[in-house]
Amino acid sequence: MQTNTAYTYHTLRSDEPELLDQTAACLARSFVGIDVNGQWIQEPMVGLLDLPYDDFFAFTKEYLEATVDQGYCMTALDENGNVVGVMAGDTSAPEIIGEDVFEGDFKDMNVILHVLEDVDQQFIRDFKLKNGRDIEDGEALHFFMLGVTAPDNRKEIIHQLIGQLIEKAEQEELSFIYLEATNKKSIHISEKYHQFEPYHNIDGKPVFHSYKDNDRLNGIPESIAEGTTLLYRKL
Repeated sequence: MQTNTAYTYHTLRSDEPELLDQTAACLARSFVGIDVNGQWIQEPMVGLLDLPYDDFFAFTKEYLEATVDQGYCMTALDENGNVVGVMAGDTSAPEIIGEDVFEGDFKDMNVILHVLEDVDQQFIRDFKLKNGRDIEDGEALHFFMLGVTAPDNRKEIIHQLIGQLIEKAEQEELSFIYLEATNKKSIHISEKYHQFEPYHNIDGKPVFHSYKDNDRLNGIPESIAEGTTLLYRKL
């Protein structure tokens, strides 16, 4: 563990079921929507599609259970030991499912799945063109979900979560880090403070999915997000 101001930063383990539940809840609340000092904050696709909290919590917990032992889920704990911030990542090779997997009240999560898979498929295809091979398990760190529920020092928490995982990836000699940035704020933080860049394909075009061209997501204001962008940082 490493401590900075009022928060302790801790890598989540699978033998910590209470913390795992808190971690899933922190992420689900951050994505579905949370009031922070009078300002409503949420992930724009999740917000527009009005995804239910309980289903999103279950989705998040399942992801954590599948990836936590890879060692790239960093949590911020407050002075009472409660999870108030999370960056959850994994080192699995990207996989394209290519079909709807969610049903019932959570079926609109398929819209988000297809956006992420569109961006990932562009990236996978271009990576193979440039490198003559596929991305391998354990080669790269994928930043998947970031959430902060703390009302104060939110920027500090975000920078610590990201920075500590970047440092760990460097120590473990991974090749690169990538993420699907779904809004302008995520892009700004990643580029300005953590040296990420938009990934450009072999033709010099960014890997990107436009919301205005998606009939389920074109209600997202362009001032908040124009689309999902693949960001990349070589280590």
